[in-house]
Amino acid sequence: MVMVFFLLLLSLPPLSVSLRFQTLIPHSLPHPTKYSPDSQTLTSIDDQNAISLDLHHLDTLSLSFNATPETLFHHRLRRDSIRVKTLTSLVNTTAAGRTKADFSSSVISGLAQGSGEYFTRIGIGTPPRYAYMVLDTGSDVVWIQCSPCRRCYTQSDPIFDPTKSKTFNGVACGTPLCKRLDSPGCNKRKKCMYQVSYGDGSFTVGEFSTETLTFRKTKVNNIAFGCGHDNEGLFVGAAGLLGLGRGKLSFPNQAGRQFGSKFSYCLVDRSMSAKPSSLVFGNSAVSRVARFTPLLSNPKLDTFYYVGLIGVSVGGVRVPGISSSLFELDNAGNGGVIIDSGTSVTRLTQPAYVALRNAFLSGASHLKRGPNFSLFDACFDLSGKTEVKVPTVVMHFKGADVSLPASNYLIPVDSGGSFCFAFAGTASGLSIIGNIQQQGFRVVYDLAGSRVGFAPRGCA
Repeated sequence: MVMVFFLLLLSLPPLSVSLRFQTLIPHSLPHPTKYSPDSQTLTSIDDQNAISLDLHHLDTLSLSFNATPETLFHHRLRRDSIRVKTLTSLVNTTAAGRTKADFSSSVISGLAQGSGEYFTRIGIGTPPRYAYMVLDTGSDVVWIQCSPCRRCYTQSDPIFDPTKSKTFNGVACGTPLCKRLDSPGCNKRKKCMYQVSYGDGSFTVGEFSTETLTFRKTKVNNIAFGCGHDNEGLFVGAAGLLGLGRGKLSFPNQAGRQFGSKFSYCLVDRSMSAKPSSLVFGNSAVSRVARFTPLLSNPKLDTFYYVGLIGVSVGGVRVPGISSSLFELDNAGNGGVIIDSGTSVTRLTQPAYVALRNAFLSGASHLKRGPNFSLFDACFDLSGKTEVKVPTVVMHFKGADVSLPASNYLIPVDSGGSFCFAFAGTASGLSIIGNIQQQGFRVVYDLAGSRVGFAPRGCA
């Protein structure tokens, strides 16, 4: 009798899987509102030796005050595509042969600059001149626009004048520090020259120097940086770039001893009002609730933060066809998954993206479809909706499951209620975890422990 019952069960059709959903409150693209850096307020964090500033979008700066939300978003996606090509090109070219104290700084979203990057405000020189710097985990060299300018782009703050700083020092040609550059040069005064080029044709050229950087009241001395006298391309708004990569000239590596080789940031929700957040260096950077995944190393390129992505779930169900084999980093430096603060939209290898997109569309079949938009091919018409239920999305890293808020993967693309699934495919073997998926998390970079962590609701 038991055997008959068992055979009867086998003959029955499989039960339908019950998917998990969460609520999305639709918000349109934000409108720029004017903001003054002088209006920032100080808020304390757990460590008494560190403080945090309120976080604001950079769209509140006057440079973008007259831009429409749609214009800014289009520009952002264009910049994003260029950046992905730059990162991919760098990996391909290279693969082919190429703690004493804690301190913190405010982080500002560059949505209104159309850049897809985030910005932090720090002091340069002695006495410190404060300026916005691009926060970039995909770059190593720290640089800033300097006078006299041969060619400089428009920035929000006055251009840095090294002659007015007591701590500015040029680096001599042929010194070990100069030789740490990939392609150092030498000027008539026997001073070291640097050049950094980007995939979109932008570049910065100038004198390689050392200077004091100030994070609120904490000074970091003798940081090697580029004093750019010729800076051309799509740079907008910020005075320069704070390289937070893993390379030998990045800020974390240069100042690692001072903050224990630990830092973290929390990126604000780009379509909602600004929330308090910070860029933190030191032990305070490590959240107690963060879930960690080991850092992986690319033998051919030391700049990027590689992690092991082993799968993705939609609605609580692992997506068939997405496994770690699609994201493997080989010995030649090809493939892999990196976390990048400067890329907006997460890119997955094409087979993984197609499987993820199809799983989400199946789970979101109750939502009204909308036309494709730019690089997005899974869009919805949510006009008139005050809330909707969407399937959950969880990214499974080695040792860490990261459950994304709905606003991290279904985002507004206009002011009329159009939303799109914020992932995209790439023909390249390199997958990139972008900042839209990171927003709201405190992302912890523990270089001493060779790990990266994600703490949900980390901007509070």
